[in-house]
Amino acid sequence: MRLAIDVMGGDQGPHAMIAGAAQAVMEHPGLELILFGPRQQVIAELSRLPQPLAAAASRLVVRDAPDSVMPSATAAWALRRGHATSMARMLQSIAAGEAAAGVSAGNTAALVALARRELGLVENISRPAISTAIPSRQGHRCYLLDLGANVDSPASRLVDFAFMGAAMAQCIDGIAVPRVALLNVGAEATKGCDSVREADRLLRQYSADTTFAYQGYAEGGDLFKGQLDVVVCDGFVGNAVLKASEGLTSMLVERVQMAFESRLSGRLGSLLAKPVLKRLKQELDPVRYNGASLLGLRGIVVKSHGGAHANGFFYAIQRALQEVEHNLPARIAGRWTVPVS
Repeated sequence: MRLAIDVMGGDQGPHAMIAGAAQAVMEHPGLELILFGPRQQVIAELSRLPQPLAAAASRLVVRDAPDSVMPSATAAWALRRGHATSMARMLQSIAAGEAAAGVSAGNTAALVALARRELGLVENISRPAISTAIPSRQGHRCYLLDLGANVDSPASRLVDFAFMGAAMAQCIDGIAVPRVALLNVGAEATKGCDSVREADRLLRQYSADTTFAYQGYAEGGDLFKGQLDVVVCDGFVGNAVLKASEGLTSMLVERVQMAFESRLSGRLGSLLAKPVLKRLKQELDPVRYNGASLLGLRGIVVKSHGGAHANGFFYAIQRALQEVEHNLPARIAGRWTVPVS
């Protein structure tokens, strides 16, 4: 299997992206990755891979892409002038059938705009949405969308997001009837803005024709209770919720570690605390959940966090592989066609 990688988008520079790519190749013997970026720079980074990852270089194919999308670039700039960028060429390789999916840590607005142009949208989907999983109670996880592709969404678009999120939960997690809710400021019918109330009306109208269970409104804390599989909101709200959740998780892990260190002194205390802290970090570490899906496209594109290091980028590639395995775009197109009102 081949995936396409934009190595120029992350805040950490190409080194982190290439190291994460090498880690993925070592983990998956049948995987080959096409690395898009300035040829000489990418080759130089490959030569600096540590010894345990050096063997991966034979399955990391370099494709020259002299330009890159800057973090400050607008979607309009990317569409007009970004044809030779690593991001655009990565997407073009997916459109041409050379790669089964693509991963980038680059500019979100540019990635959404270029992906929509190069790959097109699934029929009946008005705009792509960005979605990722958030850990919740009892080992469950909840998919949240949109996370920034659509800052202000009308009701019809929120309905699209509900269908796409349900498809993700069923395909990736095997949930037969995903539980879907709209994020709101309260559970009462009168709460929320006009678009959310109208989306609620439409989803209740469609409920008999869907293969997910619409639960009505959810509040922010409901994301983590383990009782919902998909929560829908516009991109402004979703992005704020995601970033706040990541910050809170990091703070809680640090506070728990400080509490152990202050109350359990000495060698015995350290030995007792170590396995508990390790498990907590593994379960809540945002790195393990890195990789947000661009849903609604005719191809598979995963957006890595811009600040991801090598391990985080590795998990974004893992997400892309999962979506290829389940042929997610075809599942969205074939099973979650929104009823016509």
